[in-house]
Amino acid sequence: MCCLLAGCDFAPKYERPATLTPVVYKEAPPDAGTWQKAEPADAMPRGPWWSVFKDSTLDRLEQSVASANQDIKAAVARFDEARAAASLAGAASLPTVTATGSVSRDQISKTIANPRPANLYNDASLGANLSYEVDLWGRVRNQIRSVEAQAQASEADLAFVDLRTHAELATDYFMLRGDDARQKILDEAVVAYGKAEALTKDRFTGGAAAEVDLDQAEAQLATAETEAADLRLQRAQLEHAIAILTGVPPSSFSLAAAPLDATPPPVSTGLPSTLLQRRPDVAEAERLVAAANAQIGVAEAAFFPVISLNAMLGLESGTPAKFFSLPSHFWSLGPSATLPLFDAGARSDISAEARANYDQTVANYRETVLGAYRDVEDNLAALNRLAEEAVTQDRAIDAARRALTQAQFRYSGGIATYLEVVSAQNVALQSELSAADIKARRMTASVLLIRALGGGWDRATGLDVAGR
Repeated sequence: MCCLLAGCDFAPKYERPATLTPVVYKEAPPDAGTWQKAEPADAMPRGPWWSVFKDSTLDRLEQSVASANQDIKAAVARFDEARAAASLAGAASLPTVTATGSVSRDQISKTIANPRPANLYNDASLGANLSYEVDLWGRVRNQIRSVEAQAQASEADLAFVDLRTHAELATDYFMLRGDDARQKILDEAVVAYGKAEALTKDRFTGGAAAEVDLDQAEAQLATAETEAADLRLQRAQLEHAIAILTGVPPSSFSLAAAPLDATPPPVSTGLPSTLLQRRPDVAEAERLVAAANAQIGVAEAAFFPVISLNAMLGLESGTPAKFFSLPSHFWSLGPSATLPLFDAGARSDISAEARANYDQTVANYRETVLGAYRDVEDNLAALNRLAEEAVTQDRAIDAARRALTQAQFRYSGGIATYLEVVSAQNVALQSELSAADIKARRMTASVLLIRALGGGWDRATGLDVAGR
């Protein structure tokens, strides 16, 4: 009967909450793969996924993140804390043994009834106490399961912080390199506009150009200089952000300018059914559901008595010479039980609270899953549309350069105003800046897609995004 009672468990049988899982990604290419059953693999090492971009500077920066980033260090500390809590909870399943000892000299009041023959006496004792809660209703077991699940959630949180931090660094890095590319274009434009402004001033002095032409040239040059200065500010702030991510004070960190000249690498998306295996934030949300499920068992066990087995063994004597003699020993052994008879509904409220908390974690888990699917679709769409934009923008650059050449010829021939040249120059400049911006956005979308997929490995092929 005791064995049967010890098998009681009031926690509901745990099953991972069901979610709506699409068969394929809407934005994925047609050959993305076939359906397969998902198997947990969120703990699989993701490796240095950033190496797929083949940028030695980025590799060097990413390697310093794990050892220097403070967010990752804080996540590691949280994980260590959760593991310690799990170990502490496990100790409750074992007996507790404590040693006691005391030495005192006492005097009994002479006014009490039937005083001892000697009112003044010595008392020395040494003993050991054992206490063990018989887990008949699963309270201790479910508490251990809950804390262990929370520790696993903390481990998944550490993996997510690591993934997020590395992705944030890569995103900031490619945005900075995109700024370098735009800065190069603007600096070249400032030089070209400066020459045009000087030439227009000479023509105005010689009477070959109107004053409005000189004003337009000066305004165009000043506008380009303003844009260049503002871009330098944006780059400086990105450089500071990268410094913080790598654990370095911004004042002692700098990156040499290197205009972005890269295209996004191919990234295997796998199937929607594998996404739940790969995203650490999804794994964290699911483990919190399991922890909440176990807490229901803890709350339900409170309706039944807590039964403990207690034992005591020791020695006590008032005379040192007789302390270790047989008559000085004492012991006790027996069970005890406690059960609240009236608590004004507190246990019912705790049970209702546990079930409501479970429902909340289920909703949070499903919302996290939906958000994971959205992240993948968003960045697949971004890569697809930006690839189309890159093609059309290249055509726009070619057309803008031809238009600028024609406007310059027409102005030199006296059949067009300088306003036509200024307009053509602005269109050409903006076309080149837009092309550089699209290139940077494609690289950051590639980074965000890898992050959305949960890292750089492909469950179906066993390879990471670098094809290793």
